[in-house]
Amino acid sequence: MGGSSGQRGFMVVQFRLLGNVEAQADDNAIDLGHVRQRCVLAVLLVEANKVVHTDQLLDRVWMDRPPQRAHGTLYSYLSRLRRALSGADDVGIVRQQGGYLLNVDPMAVDLHRFQALVARARLTADDDEALRQFDEALGLWRGEPFAGLDTPWFNTSRTALHQARLAAERDRTDIALRRGQHSSLLSELSRGVAEQPLDERLTGQLMLALSRSGRQAEALDQYQRIRHRLADVLGVDPGADLQELHLRILHGDREFAASAVPADGPGTGRTPRQLPPPPANFAGRVRELAALTDAVDRQVATGGGVTISAVGGMGGIGKTWLALRWAHDNLDRFPDGQLYVNLRGFEPAGAAMPPAVALRGFLDALGVPPGSVPADLDAQASMYRGMVSGRRMLIVLDNARDAEQVRPLLPGVPGCAVVVTSRQQLSGLVAVEGARPVTLDLLTAAEARELLASRLSGSRVAAEPASVQGIVERCSGLPLALAIVAARASAQPGFPLAALDRELAELQGSLDGFAGGGDPATDLRSVFSWSYRALGEPAAQLFRLLGLHPGPDISVRAAASLAALPERQVRPVLGELHRMQLLVERVPGRYTCHDLLRAYATELVESEPADVRRAALHRMLDHYLHSACSADARLSPLRDQLGLPPAEAGVRPEAPAEHAPALAWFTEEAPVLMRVVELAARHGFDRHVRQLAWALTTFFSRRGYWADLIAVQERALAAAERDGDRAAQAQAHLNIVPAYTETGRFELARAHLERALALLDELADRVGQAHTLLTLSWLSEKDGDQAAALHHDERALRLFRDHGHQAGEARALNALGWDHAMLGEYQEAVRYCQQAVALQRRLGDLTGEANSWDTLGYAHHHLGHYRWAARCYGRALKLSRELGHRYNEAEALRHLGDTRQALGDHEAAARCWRHALQILTEIAHPEAQQLRDKLAAPQARVTIRRSASNGAVAARPRGRVTAVRWTAR
Repeated sequence: MGGSSGQRGFMVVQFRLLGNVEAQADDNAIDLGHVRQRCVLAVLLVEANKVVHTDQLLDRVWMDRPPQRAHGTLYSYLSRLRRALSGADDVGIVRQQGGYLLNVDPMAVDLHRFQALVARARLTADDDEALRQFDEALGLWRGEPFAGLDTPWFNTSRTALHQARLAAERDRTDIALRRGQHSSLLSELSRGVAEQPLDERLTGQLMLALSRSGRQAEALDQYQRIRHRLADVLGVDPGADLQELHLRILHGDREFAASAVPADGPGTGRTPRQLPPPPANFAGRVRELAALTDAVDRQVATGGGVTISAVGGMGGIGKTWLALRWAHDNLDRFPDGQLYVNLRGFEPAGAAMPPAVALRGFLDALGVPPGSVPADLDAQASMYRGMVSGRRMLIVLDNARDAEQVRPLLPGVPGCAVVVTSRQQLSGLVAVEGARPVTLDLLTAAEARELLASRLSGSRVAAEPASVQGIVERCSGLPLALAIVAARASAQPGFPLAALDRELAELQGSLDGFAGGGDPATDLRSVFSWSYRALGEPAAQLFRLLGLHPGPDISVRAAASLAALPERQVRPVLGELHRMQLLVERVPGRYTCHDLLRAYATELVESEPADVRRAALHRMLDHYLHSACSADARLSPLRDQLGLPPAEAGVRPEAPAEHAPALAWFTEEAPVLMRVVELAARHGFDRHVRQLAWALTTFFSRRGYWADLIAVQERALAAAERDGDRAAQAQAHLNIVPAYTETGRFELARAHLERALALLDELADRVGQAHTLLTLSWLSEKDGDQAAALHHDERALRLFRDHGHQAGEARALNALGWDHAMLGEYQEAVRYCQQAVALQRRLGDLTGEANSWDTLGYAHHHLGHYRWAARCYGRALKLSRELGHRYNEAEALRHLGDTRQALGDHEAAARCWRHALQILTEIAHPEAQQLRDKLAAPQARVTIRRSASNGAVAARPRGRVTAVRWTAR
């Protein structure tokens, strides 16, 4: 070996893989030996700080041509490499269970430094810093990666690195174009297009650079060339992004940002990191982990479709643990993010998660606002595939029911990897989509002992080898069963393991549907019942009652209500269940459990008397109903509240004191509340169905959860019709209107409103009619009939005044002010709005007052009283911010911007519009086009930077906000 290997003392080593495989210590080259020895080092460097299994190492270095004594040869290479690196600081090759690990600072390896710099560049908002990091990353390349190393694995890895470099170059070009460096890029982009004539993104970048260099004709010619090439070679047209770019150049529109180049879709500025934590204790599965890695490697090598791995096996076998362990070990392979969803395919208390729900969660994680998500499943899947196209992402689909549930969640183009876990074999996914099956078997005896030892002290396991062997046999290598046994043993450190072994042997039962092929040793019920019987009675009772809860998780207070225990008493009970691994604390204060355990709880609760089950169910429904009504009162304090009967004894509902915690409660509990409404309907609690739907109206309307609002109101309407409750029917008809209106289904909205009016007339509910007339007025305005809107609001005002309903009177006054403003009668508008403000101040109706100030500002603006208008809008803006009403805040900003522009303060106007633009982008308001048009207008261009053009903006101004009307009663 070379002289460097003989150095002693510390030296800083830099490893190079992006070219020849080299190592330097303090600028002196280290002799790494011959080609095969450098191959060994390169494999360990690529997998830095990870265990590489010996067989995997041999396969990557020699493939199918190993030497006669391969293990001995490998050992000699590793010994020589250890000597060569012996003087290096914090670098060492370590023997681990089943393989070898190279300890090294990843930033000392040019490959890992390249990946880290690229990841940071993509995340930074500073373009200059991003360019610097991209340039540093690309400057690390000295030639062909792993030059001179020729095995299938290195060739595959080399291809993947080339793709990563190309992606980094494309991302850097986007930023350089955005920074106006188009002229300097022309030569490089022209060469690139010549080498890759079918790359639409690259061609788009060249077109943009040519156009900005004043060479529009050449830019258009590039489009025609790729259009013909795509048609001739692939039989397709250019993508929508490239077509749009072509049209904008054709029409002479040069005012567009570099993001117009075909690249990632809308919302992809967000890099999702949805993976749950990795399993704390993991043993075995070396072969299966290698299979997942190999699937990705082969896809990169062949350039085939999406990598799909289908991890299968019985419940509790450790499918999720395997998927998460591999995912966290390979985060660097997926710099554009990781998506995760539990599809609840085998949920005992309810149906599997619909693909549309999973898609909505993914689109939300990718930054798509709720209002932009299409209703149709195919359209959702298309949007999702467009957003992950061209990105290197990992998608983990956990606990899938079948292939049909999975298919809408699969990406459409190479680049992403998908790991699906299921108890089913998913043979359809293997046959049609080409998924690679990874079947999990029971742990070997050695692996099971290793898992127990990782959870218990090594000395305790070593002291009772026969008992450990007995426990391993009783659990039959099932990871979940082993984990539960280990938890019990950990909770009782003074108990001999022999006692646990004897207890397991005595409790031989079966869990229907989850018996491991008839082998009693794989029977989960014996394990679950053993753990359950070790509980104190309060914990055992709560576990049984949890079988009534619909999931997906439960709060401490909800558990207290379910068990009729004070909160201070239920916390230690939940802690006991958590310690025994019968519950998992997903986030602080919220608990869930494995679906097999929930199935066991559901079986257990059936042993309770029917009246006990009914009483617990009633308490649980009361908890959610009273909590929801209390939170709704904070969101809409002047709404006419329901007259709820007292909650059942033992119920401890939530009572948020302010707007923010009420909104947070609804946000956290929304998935549970949807299931609770369904559960109440299934068990005949019709009053709870109606009243829960009523309490959810404000939250769903403000969040734009229109499909959910329709679903709960339809259940409420059915429940009211079963009970013959006409008032509740009218309320459900009225509450469903915003969902149909905001989704453009005006005929359905009008039909429900007319039915509500008829019912309220039968009931002589004049206040209810007045609220409905306000909503009908808004629909008339939507139809362009302002005179009819005025007529409806005048009738509403009379009814409110006749019945002394001052909050309704104030809102009707503001609505009339808006009607007159829309009819050009601005002085009359001012008169009505001043009356509204005065009344709302007396009542403390801050939301209504903010709306009235906005209408008043609008009237003053059109009277030419610009300074008065600015004051009015300022008051509306201040109140809206205090209340946290994002749309009202954006509307006030938009109007204030109009007034600032009228006063000649164009910079202030632009700031207001940009701020409104930001808010409306975040909440995805559907009427976005008007402010977008305003921002694109010639007078706005001199003051508005291009960054404002990346989002949605406010709609046509209106002084009465529909969400307020929906929740007025």
